[in-house]
Amino acid sequence: MTGGIGSVAGSREARRWSRALKGIPDDGGAGHAPNTKPTVREAPIGKPGTDPVAPPVPQSDKTFDEQPRQSSAQPRDVVAVPPSQDARDHIYGALDLGTNNCRLLLARPSRRGFRVVDAFSRIIRLGEGVTQTGRLSDEAMQRTIDALKVCAAKLERARVRRARFVATEACRVAANGLDFIADVREKTGIDIEVLTPETEARLAVSGSAALIDATCDYVLVFDIGGGSSELILLDLARWRHRVQRFIGRLDAQNSMVAWTSLPLGVVTLAERFGGRHVTPDAFEAMVDHTMEMLHPFETDHTISQKMNGRRVHMLGTSGTVTTVAGVQLKLPRYDRNRVDGCWLKSEQVRTVSYDLLGRTYEQRVAEPCIGRDRADLVLAGCAILEAVLRMWPCERLRVADRGLREGILTTLMGEDGVYRQGRRRRPRRRR
Repeated sequence: MTGGIGSVAGSREARRWSRALKGIPDDGGAGHAPNTKPTVREAPIGKPGTDPVAPPVPQSDKTFDEQPRQSSAQPRDVVAVPPSQDARDHIYGALDLGTNNCRLLLARPSRRGFRVVDAFSRIIRLGEGVTQTGRLSDEAMQRTIDALKVCAAKLERARVRRARFVATEACRVAANGLDFIADVREKTGIDIEVLTPETEARLAVSGSAALIDATCDYVLVFDIGGGSSELILLDLARWRHRVQRFIGRLDAQNSMVAWTSLPLGVVTLAERFGGRHVTPDAFEAMVDHTMEMLHPFETDHTISQKMNGRRVHMLGTSGTVTTVAGVQLKLPRYDRNRVDGCWLKSEQVRTVSYDLLGRTYEQRVAEPCIGRDRADLVLAGCAILEAVLRMWPCERLRVADRGLREGILTTLMGEDGVYRQGRRRRPRRRR
C-alpha cells in the first residue's frame, strides 16, 4: 500500500515539474528583474542483496536550466551501466531529508540543464519534538523510513547511475541521529550523509544561482528550514571589473563573503512559541527571538553597512517564501511555474504575513497554498522572514522554489562532464 501511494504522489509531482520547468530562461530572468565541499558516497539502492537493475523510468519532456556545483570528491557509480549507453541517458538522483520533509528528485542530463524523470515529496516531520527531548521519536523515524522505502523503490526502478542522499539539522542535533542513519541504511539500502551547516549553505546558493540578479552589488540568500535557517551574503560587485560576466553557480559560490546557519527553523520555533493559535504578542516574541539570533551575524560582518546605498536584493529558498508568494498571488492552488522566480516587494510580504496572523488555524488550513500540513508552521516561518526584513531592510525579494536537490544534481552531472550550463545565444550579425 505504501509503495502505491508513493508512486501516485511521485508521478503527480513529476507532472507538476514538467509543466513548471519548460522554458525557464538561461539566467532565470535575472537580467529583466524589476527595480566546504561535499563528499559523494556510493549509495546502495534497494535492500541489501537485491539486484538494483530494473526497467528505466520513462523520460519526461521537461528541462531544468540550472547552474551545477563542483566537488572535489571522487565520483562512484551507484549502478553499473553498459559503456555503450550514451552518457546523457544516465539518471541521477538527489534526496533531501529535512526536519520536516523528505524529497527526492531524479533527472537525466539534457542540452540545457537536466530533465526531471521522477520526483517524490512527503512531509514526515522527522524533527518533531527534538527541541524538547534531544532525540528523534520512534513515530517520526517510522514515518521517515516509510517514505524512504518509497524513494528506494524509485531509485531501483530508475537504474540511477549516481546519487547523493543528504540529511540536515534534525539528524545533526539529535542524540540518536547517527543511529537512525544506520537504521535507514539497513532497512532501505540508502546511505545518507549528514550535511555540515556550511555545505548546506553552499548547496542553497548552488540550487538557486540562476535566479540571482547579476546587476546587483549584493544579494542576501536565505533558506528557512524546519530545524535550521541559513543566510549567505554574496558580493557581486567584484564582477564589475572582470571581462567575464557572472553566469552561474560557481560564480555565486565564489561571491560568498559571509554565511551563517542558525539552529532555528519553522518546526523548532513553532514548538517553542506555538503554531496553531498564534496571538500578535506571540508572533512578536518569535520575531524578537529570531532577531536576537541574527545580531551576531550582523555584528561580525556589518551586513547593513555593506548593503546601505547599494543595489541589493534578497533571494529566499524555502517553503515559507513560496507559500507567501502563492498567497500573495491569490493562486487557487499552488503553481510552481507562477511562484519560482517571481519578485515580491517587502510590503507585499508583510501584508501576507500579518493577514495570515489575523486568520484562525482553520482558515489557514483552508488556504490553498498552505493546507493542513503547513497551517501550524507557516506563522513561525513568517516570523523568521519578518525578522530578516527588519534586520536588513530590502525592497526586493526573489522567490526560489528550488534548493538542495537541484544543487546536488547539477554538481554530480558537472563532475561527470555531462552537464551543460544553458546560455542564450547571441544573435548573428547580418552581412
